[in-house]
Order: sequence, then C-alpha cells, then structure tokens
Amino acid sequence: QVQLVESGGGLVEAGGSLRLSCAAAGRSFKSYAISWFRQGPGTERTFVAGDVWKDTNTYYADSVKGRFTCSRDNGKNMAYLQMDALKPEDTAIYTCAARLGGPLYSRDAATYDFWGQGTQVTVAS
Repeated sequence: QVQLVESGGGLVEAGGSLRLSCAAAGRSFKSYAISWFRQGPGTERTFVAGDVWKDTNTYYADSVKGRFTCSRDNGKNMAYLQMDALKPEDTAIYTCAARLGGPLYSRDAATYDFWGQGTQVTVAS
C-alpha cells in the first residue's frame, strides 16, 4: 500500500497558477497509477487528471485540458499537478489518489485504493 499527503493549495487570483504536490510513503510508489480528483462545495468528487502505471501518457478532464498538467517523480515518491490559467470554477478540495496500474487509466474514484487528505484550492473571481 501507499500513503499519500497533498500540499500546495492556497488562494490565487483568476488566471494564476498553483502547483500541488502529492508525497507518497512506501517503497512501491512506481507501481501505482496516480490521479487527482476534486470536490467543490456541495458537489461530488470528480476526476481531474491522472496517469497510468508504466505509461507516460496523462489524461485530463475536459474542463482542465490545456490548463492542468500532472507529472510524477518516482525517485522522490512525488506526484504533481501544475494548474495554470485557473478559473473560479476550479475552486475545490484537490485530492490525489493511487491505484495499482493497468493498461487503462481510470476516472472512476471507486477504482482507487488509497487517498490523500486533500488540499484546498481557492480561485478568486
């Protein structure tokens, strides 16, 4: 298993940028696919971005495509979500999640086994 801790959230003006980090504890971080989800006030959790184990490709929700970039550094047991051109509707708690990788990425939160505590991102209008 892997334990995840997010950081890097905060308050930013519309059009600004934030970089979220997900620190993983464990020796098998590279075995897991990592995705980011978010949940705004009064809304359910939705997929934002993610990768696939042993796959260099990354995948994005339509709402963030072209603005957000996820990446990882397996040597540091870290995953990142770079968020650019932020919009007020991006305001949410962002959470990283891990699952054992496979040939396909997953947008389904139910397929992820391990979750961080979340970090708040607030984008001013």
